[in-house]
Amino acid sequence: MNRLIVISLLSILLVPYSLLAQERQATSRADECITIFNDVMRQVDVNYVDTLNYEALTETAINAMLRKIDPYTVYYPKKNERELRMLTTGKYGGIGSIIQQRPIKGKNERTKAKSDSIGTFIVNPYEGKPAQRAGLMAGDRILTVDGQKTKGLSVSEVSNNLRGVPGTTVVLEIEREGEKKPFKVEIVREDIRLEPVTYSALFAADSLSAPVGYIALSEFTEGSAQDFTNTLDDLYYNQGARRLIIDLRGNGGGMVDEAIKIVNLFVEKGQTVVETKGKTANSNRIYRTMARPRYADLPLVVLVDKNSASASEIVAGALQDMKRAKLVGQRTFGKGLVQNVRNVAYGGHLKVTTSKYYLPSGRCIQAIDYSEQQKGHQLKKDTAGGILPDVVMDDSSKVDICYTLYINHYFFDYATRYHRQHDSIAGPKAFTLTDADIEDFCRFLDERGFRYDTETSKFYADMVKMAKHEDFDSATIAQLEALEPMLKPDFREAIRRNQEEVKEMLGTEIVLRYYYQRGQAAYQLRFDKELKRALSELK
Repeated sequence: MNRLIVISLLSILLVPYSLLAQERQATSRADECITIFNDVMRQVDVNYVDTLNYEALTETAINAMLRKIDPYTVYYPKKNERELRMLTTGKYGGIGSIIQQRPIKGKNERTKAKSDSIGTFIVNPYEGKPAQRAGLMAGDRILTVDGQKTKGLSVSEVSNNLRGVPGTTVVLEIEREGEKKPFKVEIVREDIRLEPVTYSALFAADSLSAPVGYIALSEFTEGSAQDFTNTLDDLYYNQGARRLIIDLRGNGGGMVDEAIKIVNLFVEKGQTVVETKGKTANSNRIYRTMARPRYADLPLVVLVDKNSASASEIVAGALQDMKRAKLVGQRTFGKGLVQNVRNVAYGGHLKVTTSKYYLPSGRCIQAIDYSEQQKGHQLKKDTAGGILPDVVMDDSSKVDICYTLYINHYFFDYATRYHRQHDSIAGPKAFTLTDADIEDFCRFLDERGFRYDTETSKFYADMVKMAKHEDFDSATIAQLEALEPMLKPDFREAIRRNQEEVKEMLGTEIVLRYYYQRGQAAYQLRFDKELKRALSELK
């Protein structure tokens, strides 16, 4: 009997001892590699012919190492602390505007030089924020920030110059279409918080059996669950919503605690929402609902797409697993990795992946196994990754005239001109572009010397050259050349064929100029096929 007790005790003790040995071995390997790195740095310090920027070298080495692990484990030196704060809280000190860099278009595309210079433009000033209140508009080009030229700077460098301590002043030199000379704008920075609830609405058409509330949530930052709850309370108690559509399309995630609170609005107390599993005991955790639900019987549909990730997938996947909501859209991104922020030396921070998310059904959200990448294996998409909606909508997009006009900023530039020429437009739920507007847009493209070169026409030109090079007979080459008129695209004809899509995309840019983000959302919902399907699912 005593021998059995001894054997049992040994078997219990051997497991933790084995784990401890593995940990010691891993620590020893890490210490060895750190010693090698330090020795290399010292040798370079002593022997290299020129003076080096050791801070930049160290940061480059760290970033290169972390890229080998996964895209989400990131080092933030002290100078980038504001960026980390924005990721976790949704707040930053700045002017409240999206900026973008792109080539500066000449008056005529056909005659401009190939080496376009790059300009930094205001793309989207947030309504009510300092940039918008100071009069900045989409399409404004930023020439200088506090006297420093933006030419040659990256978007992140310009963005860092725009950000700063709330209450401080930044002076921008602006070039605007229609203005003869650049002008300066003085803006006082504020503590900017991006609203997580980007739009909400009530749909109460006769075809619906009950009014349907709609809430678009863009991120899961600090306080987003409370904002969501306040919006839902207003829709339910003040506007009479008795069904709900939650739009998580394009929501890249955020704080898991905020996601749990939102799920808890709809499911009973004590339900497992998500589980995390990692290497250490602290990484293993089960997240459960902690309170009684406010809307236990409210019918739900959740909209998702390929850009719904992380916390979005927790909300959508948990509600799907619990048979609490129907999902409509496309398979989600598949980002099921958990990151925690750790302090490192000299005021820096490390956002490090510590575990993976598992939904109530046991399925893992993660689509890519980065541990295989570390072993040198080629990454493969795990077909089980992400969340597959109950109703899958077609996401196939064709490369057509709209795609070409969009990526080359013609919709954006025409909207800038349209805004300059029209003091006001109808509201976003009523605004419609006319055929005369589309004809004016075509004249604008003519002025810019727009050429619609399709991939087919490019391949055709290469094929004819190759046929001549490979010495095909003249009759065959003549037959190939006879195809040219049929394959040469006419942009006006292409716009006519795709007129509805052109009106939608061009109208989206124009409405943004007058009614900002919420107006743009209201306009886009008029054309939203996935929203229409979600409404039909709630009938």
